[in-house]
Amino acid sequence: MIAASLELFGTHGVSATSLQMIADAIGVTKAAVYHQFKSKDDVVIAVIANELAALQPALDAAEAEPDVHVARDILLTRVVDRMVSRRRLTRVLQYDPVVVRLLDEHPPFVRFMSRLHRVLLGAGTDPAARVNAAVMSAALSAALIHPLVTDVDDATLGRHILRVAGRILVPAEN
Repeated sequence: MIAASLELFGTHGVSATSLQMIADAIGVTKAAVYHQFKSKDDVVIAVIANELAALQPALDAAEAEPDVHVARDILLTRVVDRMVSRRRLTRVLQYDPVVVRLLDEHPPFVRFMSRLHRVLLGAGTDPAARVNAAVMSAALSAALIHPLVTDVDDATLGRHILRVAGRILVPAEN
């Protein structure tokens, strides 16, 4: 069900994807979907949790790394790889209002994102570092879906995005 939901969310967005569409995609009744999930929000949470779980090992490794620059590189490399390999879903996860609301309200996501931001920004709350991280995040997600790069293969796109993301984050330390 998660894979079908991912595909539908990536194609139609969360708001335009119904539980009936998910049921049809996996060949079950809507009641069967409701048996596993109480609401569409629960499906979205499961999808997001699945995506964040794929980043968990990189986040753990980055947090264990004593060198802040190496830690940031470990995490940023994995985040960029994941986002590039799931371009359509990245758009949904960054911009869909349902997802944005759930990410802001769901404590496990809030904790995960706090940890991720701590690795990317360091322990401080320097406004310059936070602005750079926000710009990097917005630029990264926008670049993935931009018409100029739809024909660029994942490896090339990932390499270039990683380089640009690193440049955006570095000035926060100066």
